[in-house]
Amino acid sequence: MADFKEEINKRRTFAIISHPDAGKTTLTEKFLLYGGAINLAGSVKGKKTSKHAVSDWMEIEKQRGISVTSSVLQFQYDGYCINILDTPGHQDFSEDTYRTLMAADSAVMVIDASKGVEAQTKKLFKVCLLRNIPIFTFINKMDRDANDPFELMDEIESVLGIATCPMNWPIGSGKEFRGVYDRRAKHVTTFTAFGNGQREVASENLAIDSPELLGMVGDELFQTLQDDIELLDGASAEFDIDKVSHGKQTPVFFGSALTNFGIEIFLNYFLEMTSHPLPRKSDIGEISPFEKDFSAFVFKIQANMNKAHRDRIAFMRICSGKFEAGMDVFHVQGKKKLKLSQPQQLMAQERKILDEAYAGDIIGVFDPGIFSIGDTISVPGKTFAYEGIPTFAPEHFAKVRQVDTMKRKQFIKGVTQIAQEGAIQIFQEYNTGMEEIIVGVVGVLQFDVLKFRLENEYGVDIRMDPMPHEYIRWVTSPDTDVARINGTSDMKRIKDLKGNPLLLFIHEWAVNTVLDKNKGLELSEFGRW
Repeated sequence: MADFKEEINKRRTFAIISHPDAGKTTLTEKFLLYGGAINLAGSVKGKKTSKHAVSDWMEIEKQRGISVTSSVLQFQYDGYCINILDTPGHQDFSEDTYRTLMAADSAVMVIDASKGVEAQTKKLFKVCLLRNIPIFTFINKMDRDANDPFELMDEIESVLGIATCPMNWPIGSGKEFRGVYDRRAKHVTTFTAFGNGQREVASENLAIDSPELLGMVGDELFQTLQDDIELLDGASAEFDIDKVSHGKQTPVFFGSALTNFGIEIFLNYFLEMTSHPLPRKSDIGEISPFEKDFSAFVFKIQANMNKAHRDRIAFMRICSGKFEAGMDVFHVQGKKKLKLSQPQQLMAQERKILDEAYAGDIIGVFDPGIFSIGDTISVPGKTFAYEGIPTFAPEHFAKVRQVDTMKRKQFIKGVTQIAQEGAIQIFQEYNTGMEEIIVGVVGVLQFDVLKFRLENEYGVDIRMDPMPHEYIRWVTSPDTDVARINGTSDMKRIKDLKGNPLLLFIHEWAVNTVLDKNKGLELSEFGRW
């Protein structure tokens, strides 16, 4: 039992969130570099190095230099077992990020030092806030000209409404960036840029008043640092771990993921400040990670990670107990006992079969088509369900059909599998079959991904006709006859793949008009997986 508790205690499971191009995927790569999981870190943009980021494994990600799907990465570092959930930054793929945050115990928020708090950061921060999960801030790109650090602190507090506590402090920025001052250890860590940040770099710790530091940074930066430290010690908030654990205060770190400045310091402090896996809400109350019985929930499904095998992987967050390969489990929603096939530890696209895993771990299992996002897996005899994962209302719609009618089967398989991953939502006209489908997405770039994947993974060319509709509502009132709803001229009656009735509108005012016209009709902006 001691070993069991020890294994869970050393788990750390967190998501990395940011606005696009703030350096989130690069930071992920550097964590892997310092953890010894990779020997050479890839440049996400691929300009100065020939490698792509490990977490950007899809062909479209490599071509565009952006992350369009969440990646799961596990590695060992300094006695900890770390599970990183690297999320897409682009707002068009934010629904994947929202779901992934449900599997995380904490979040690392990456902010571009020259741009401050950006639009997508605000949205993702709000999702973290809803769950009150700890948020750790890494202000990135100090190797470029940056905003004043005090102004960045003020912006985080005023825009996001969370108290800040700087744990280290930068010395200069851009070409003048010399290192960071560790406020707790009271020394300066200096770095030497090397090899475009592809390898770990040598660092040196110097006392704050040492002649060596003065000689390295120069009079002006040395004096600025002394003044900043005095101001910080007198005016900044005290570090409060209780506030951090409840999402009320964020520890702030400065550095440069590209050149490895400050990464190791951040990682060490982060692991010290975060906790073991947190309890999870279910319909029978909170489930402790130290509960001996295994349980998990599905938060992501990904088809064709291995194109040669046309496989489909269900990603599960283990919430309690210990998983052992070959054990019997119970699929709550499917109401059946089964064995999880080919359980795998993941490193983006690479995997290795595992024998055991513990609460906090993310595992991938082969999915023959039985799992859905939000499903609960427990031990036989223990039937309960974890909190559902919300589905967000799509805002863009298009009619989609295959060009070659002979490829109907591949088309249906492709769109159905991609929809089950949660990347798109599929609807049908209310009284028709799958001759022509309506695809709904949160962001328009998802249409590009759908087209790309259908062509490359399923060999199907499609025709896509955009629709003017922007508002969708689930019909939630029981016993409503959708065919008899008194609608507006722009209203369209549709259903999802489970047969649930929905209404589509072009104008927002039409939603209220239909509600006024139909007494007792109830509409919802959100569905549930």
